[in-house]
Amino acid sequence: MSTTHALLGILASQGISHGYELKHEHDRRLLGVKPLAFGQMYTTLARMLRAGYIAEAAHERVGGPDRVAYRLTTDGRVELNHWLSQEVSPAMHVSAQLFVKVIVALLATPDEATARSFLATQRAAHLVRMRELTTIKTAGGASVTELAAADYLLNHLDADLRWMATTLGRISQLRAEVLA
Repeated sequence: MSTTHALLGILASQGISHGYELKHEHDRRLLGVKPLAFGQMYTTLARMLRAGYIAEAAHERVGGPDRVAYRLTTDGRVELNHWLSQEVSPAMHVSAQLFVKVIVALLATPDEATARSFLATQRAAHLVRMRELTTIKTAGGASVTELAAADYLLNHLDADLRWMATTLGRISQLRAEVLA
């Protein structure tokens, strides 16, 4: 995810915002995305200022250090629109930690049973998370954004489970290939 572009989008919708407000809106609006750390947010804002994507709109002092409010610039709007117009390329390489762990388990464990045990444990963890997300969807009261995040995560977890089932079916061949 591009933190810069997420913050540009939030500023586009909010008008003028302080750093703390931007962090809060990021975490509130992008449910399911890892919450933004304050350090990362302020580093990103500094980069955005240098790039000319945002400008300082106001300074306030309320019982502490100055609070800076930011606004989107024309260059920031152009950058945001450019980013939004680009498709997200399907992954060319496997970057999921799950895939790496399975291959390493096949390589580093003493036998196939240990690798199977890892996959069974991982499968159980996926099913627990899927039940949690299903509860969010069925309990009522969830926002449309929360439902969209739950659907996204459920579909990814389901794909992982299907991959694990396929991998379990091939585990003997995979282990032999990995160890070769």
